[in-house]
Amino acid sequence: MARDQSAGVDIRAAFATPIVTHELPTAKRLNGALRPLIVERAAAQPSTQHSNLGGWQSTWDLAEWGGPAALDLVRAIEALASRLTADRQGRPVTPPWRANAWANVNRCGQGNEFHTHPGSFWSATYYIDDGGSARDPALGGEFEFQDPRGVAPAMYAPNLCFAVPGGEAMGASETLRPRAGLVVLFPSWLSHAVRPYRGDGHRISIAVNLSL
Repeated sequence: MARDQSAGVDIRAAFATPIVTHELPTAKRLNGALRPLIVERAAAQPSTQHSNLGGWQSTWDLAEWGGPAALDLVRAIEALASRLTADRQGRPVTPPWRANAWANVNRCGQGNEFHTHPGSFWSATYYIDDGGSARDPALGGEFEFQDPRGVAPAMYAPNLCFAVPGGEAMGASETLRPRAGLVVLFPSWLSHAVRPYRGDGHRISIAVNLSL
């Protein structure tokens, strides 16, 4: 709870939605091993079709064909999720995570429509190649989260927002620019999308779902 001492006002940030970013210290090694495997598989295997709008998605068994680097990535994401999970009394827990993971490749004009991941607790995206978007925002490809409260808070007076931390996003979206080596961890029920990538390279990421 935040308190404005000058006015004697207490503000409770209720129903917070965690969106976690973490730079993997092993990113250089993981990316060097995983990138060629994913590019080769994308050239040889047809895409699955889920949320992708023109992009390529692998089957959900990356841990089986991605070698030791894929297993190391999944374990790192499981460890991060465990650090950020507690029981209802706030005590640390180490859940018996069951993970599935897949690779995504987006080229120019491709993205992913808004979707969620039913049947999971945490979901994560890891960036192997941002396609140049980290240096040039004009290339797009941002990861986008929808306000889980929907558009209702912005419908009556869209020019107003709540004067509290995060209040300016009400009824709208938050975006994250991809960056190689970055993990984004978020609740699986949070609606998210990928804006179209407009570069000439490859925007390569790995998605991971954690269930029990």
